[in-house]
Amino acid sequence: MVKDDKQTWKANYFLKIIQLLDEHPKCFIVGADNVGSKQFQQIRMSLRGHATVLMGKNTMMRKAIRGHLDNNPALEKLLPHIKGNIGLVFTKEELTDIRDKLLENKVAAPAKAGAIAPLDVILPAQNTGLGPEKTSFFQALAIPTKIARGTIEILSNVNLIKEGDKVGASEATLLNMLKISPFTYGLEIRQVYDSGTVFSPAILDITDDDIRSRFMEGVANIASLSLAIGYPTVASAPHSIVNGFKNLLAIAAATEISFKEAETMLEILSDPEKMAALAAAASAPAAGGGGAAEEKKEEAPAEEEEESDDDMGFGLFD
Repeated sequence: MVKDDKQTWKANYFLKIIQLLDEHPKCFIVGADNVGSKQFQQIRMSLRGHATVLMGKNTMMRKAIRGHLDNNPALEKLLPHIKGNIGLVFTKEELTDIRDKLLENKVAAPAKAGAIAPLDVILPAQNTGLGPEKTSFFQALAIPTKIARGTIEILSNVNLIKEGDKVGASEATLLNMLKISPFTYGLEIRQVYDSGTVFSPAILDITDDDIRSRFMEGVANIASLSLAIGYPTVASAPHSIVNGFKNLLAIAAATEISFKEAETMLEILSDPEKMAALAAAASAPAAGGGGAAEEKKEEAPAEEEEESDDDMGFGLFD
């Protein structure tokens, strides 16, 4: 009877994962290391109505996916990533919204001996509140301390654990004594599946502005290369036309051969006053507000001179 129930459970599991794969074009492959049952309940509750979390043995997941490849061959891209303690989070909504919900459900956790540190642990300079009898414990870890008002005080910041290192029993005990929970655990997004494509979760951080900026950089590089080797492309054609037009204007200025587009330039070159006005207008923006300030300063003394003439009882032309 137990064997039949187990077979029924497996059959239902296969049906469930196939249904989720058919109905949801997107899913996250998430790592579930150090995630407790209570935290799992909280994650499921926060995702209810937005996404579905499916856990199970990797062999069963692979078997279900392989059996469904005839209907959806793109699912084969998931197989290389189903390893370790992982699960699948299926959704129809925006991937960034579901990712944010997963990140919100990370909880602080104490350091445990033998665990791999996911980040550097910096022990800050502080008064620990511990009695002098614990001094030898700090000395064993090479942590500089002093006794202040009957308690141990850490003199400077100490890099207690480095990222990727295994947490030792002494480090874990010390952090627990200081009531420091340095790590946060939750479902860790490892890969993202979207309509037959598997990619890194870092791709979700790319915005439209980033794509536009990278595209324009590529266009500029292609245009520069095309101009350098003299090979016309769509990107370089506008620049080639502008450069050619500049050359024609230069020839018109040197030979006085006129054409419609060069008439304005030749008119300015033939009139010194217009040329001077154009040069002044071009230099005005570079001068900024300084030029205006200097003009005001020059006008001010003139007004003072007129006022002084009036005070003397005669005008400038009297």
